[in-house]
Amino acid sequence: MTQGMRGKQETGSKGHGWGSVSCRVEARRARASAETPGPPPTGFSLLPWLLLGMGAFSNLFQAGTRQPVLGGIGLFVFNSLYIYVVFRAFTKQTRQARSTRVALVLMAVVTCALALGYGGSWLYFFPLLGLATGAVTRGPWLGRTCLALTALAAAVSSYREGWDAVNIAYATFLSTMVTAAILSLSEAVRELRAAREELARRAVEEERLRFSRDLHDLLGHTMSVIVVKSEAARRLAPRDLDAAVAQITDIESVGRQALTEIREAVTGYREGSLSTELDRARSVLEAAGVQPVVRHSGPPLAAQTEALLGWVVREAVTNVVRHGQGVARCEISVEGEVGRVRVRVADDGGGCGGTGIAGSGSGADAGETGEGGGTRTGTGLRGLRERLAVAGGRLEAGAGARGGFVVTAELPVEGGDTGHLVRSAGPDSGMVSVPTGA
Repeated sequence: MTQGMRGKQETGSKGHGWGSVSCRVEARRARASAETPGPPPTGFSLLPWLLLGMGAFSNLFQAGTRQPVLGGIGLFVFNSLYIYVVFRAFTKQTRQARSTRVALVLMAVVTCALALGYGGSWLYFFPLLGLATGAVTRGPWLGRTCLALTALAAAVSSYREGWDAVNIAYATFLSTMVTAAILSLSEAVRELRAAREELARRAVEEERLRFSRDLHDLLGHTMSVIVVKSEAARRLAPRDLDAAVAQITDIESVGRQALTEIREAVTGYREGSLSTELDRARSVLEAAGVQPVVRHSGPPLAAQTEALLGWVVREAVTNVVRHGQGVARCEISVEGEVGRVRVRVADDGGGCGGTGIAGSGSGADAGETGEGGGTRTGTGLRGLRERLAVAGGRLEAGAGARGGFVVTAELPVEGGDTGHLVRSAGPDSGMVSVPTGA
């Protein structure tokens, strides 16, 4: 019995879970339907107003009406022009076309002719003319056109009906302004919705670009480190097992750190440390048989600045290890001054062909040398150049004055000095920190 009751409880909880999921789905559908603006308005929304001309249509069949055939032709022409104009009023290109404006002028001529010839209920074509005018006219010409049309309706109506012209003039003014206001508001709402969707699309594209850059930098550096240390472990294994084991331990540590960084990059919360990147760069260069020289001076930096400069050090050292030809020494210097900080990574290899990075501050794209010696566009430095440009900095990469290849990055910083530190590292000494004035 206990199992049966437990089974019923589980069944009930599952049913309740499915019910809650169904409710959430329905709620999402309701919100989506509430946010959907629906189809845009068309000329069909303005067709019912043609019923204002039913009085004039009935006059055609009355015994006292003069020239009913001519009036019927005028009524047919007016309705045809009205339908033509209002169906072209909901698209900007057709609304601003000359044919639409010509049709609107012809409507005004036909309206005046019918109103002067018949009067009475035929005067209600002026509000219909105002409705078509409000649907077509936008911008600064709306007010002038509305006043001119109202004055025309008042003049013709006063000639035919006297004081009743006030009602016709007021109805013409109201139909013109209200129609223009409603349609303009509807168009503005749709433009705002389109702009919001475009902003959302661009935000998604920027996030994808950020993630692809981070993933490229992370995996490119990590795989280079793993390859270099694996080769070192293979060379050391026959003659120095302890050193080989140390390299394998570093590989395990790098792999674990890479997993953590990938998770942080996915969530967008990764903040690199410049000191950590400098330590890693020194370790990677030593494992690759390159003599590292690291100098770090200047005040403490903001986390965002350190993260950007850390990316520069990581990418530059990765390219030295991957594409360096005959590189025996690599110098990394970080110099902080009032208002800016500079990172410089220089090697003594084969220049552009050695390190495989091409480009300059003039805007040339970075390049990486492939196996065949050709130059191809480098995603790493190009991405770094874009990152630094967003932060107000710049990146230069090219052959050094004394050979080799040099990557230089500068970033603006805020705030004053809070104490300078100088850190230096050579091949035979550990990393030390001393006050500048010591």
